Amino acid sequence: MDTIIARFYPLFGICLIVMAIGIMGGMLFGTEHIMPELQLANLHPKAEAMPIWPLMFITVACGAVSGFHSTQSPIMARCLKDEHLGRPVFYGAMVAEGIIALIWAAAGVTFYDGTGGLAAAMAKGGPGGAVYDICVGYMGVGIGAVLAMLGVIACPITSGDTAFRSARLTLADWFHIPQQTWDKRLRFAVPLLAIGGILSQVNFNIVWRYFSWTNQTLAMIVLWTGAVYLYRTQENKMASLVAAIPATFMSVVTTTYILQAKEGLELPTVFTYPAGIAFACLFLALFLKTTFLKRDESKEVAQNH
Repeated sequence: MDTIIARFYPLFGICLIVMAIGIMGGMLFGTEHIMPELQLANLHPKAEAMPIWPLMFITVACGAVSGFHSTQSPIMARCLKDEHLGRPVFYGAMVAEGIIALIWAAAGVTFYDGTGGLAAAMAKGGPGGAVYDICVGYMGVGIGAVLAMLGVIACPITSGDTAFRSARLTLADWFHIPQQTWDKRLRFAVPLLAIGGILSQVNFNIVWRYFSWTNQTLAMIVLWTGAVYLYRTQENKMASLVAAIPATFMSVVTTTYILQAKEGLELPTVFTYPAGIAFACLFLALFLKTTFLKRDESKEVAQNH
């Protein structure tokens, strides 16, 4: 990754930032489309079937809390020259991605004059068509079209490439098979690409829903793992709460979603909402039992002896 892809990623990153700034400028200084007012109401055209909780955190939380990104962290960490670069690289990328996501969310509802128009455009031309229309509409046919092609084609390809690579390296770590030679890489690459080819024949909307849920579920698991790691390695044991609090929140989100989603159990919200909170409380109780409560019990035993 450091030898090949890292040479192109800065260019892609610059283009994405330029695209976001151009679209933001078109929204703020353009007169053809008026940005809707900020409000807390559910503006989805199918609001009754698409409740904000927990769908919003499954859909838009990828930049802030992402299992996919957690799989990339060990790979990118090996490419850093200094551990201190982790903060600007990882946190900086997450903040930048969050800002870009907010700009695109605002651009979608502004350019198409509301969520209804955006939904109609997505149904007609798909996400790629919407991205192209917005880029060309706000930045012109020249640079707008070029940046749109980059966003629609290059970035998804690199994401897919990175996803398959992380899956291959994860399997290689599990089975303790080095990946320095081509034949050993192909042992995992060929089956993974074959599975990917099969999944590409399925309705992508269905695949994406499962990906979104598994992505956030993996993030939840990694956060709980990080909380335990922080507890065991830091003198200040309260530092573990930095990961335990968002882990608890994402536990509510992921369990609630799979209980009520169409691709899940399709249970009514009157059951899924309290059940999600109950699952999160259970996970938090298990964490406290194996960390803080266990520590107190050890102290009490030591004092008795």
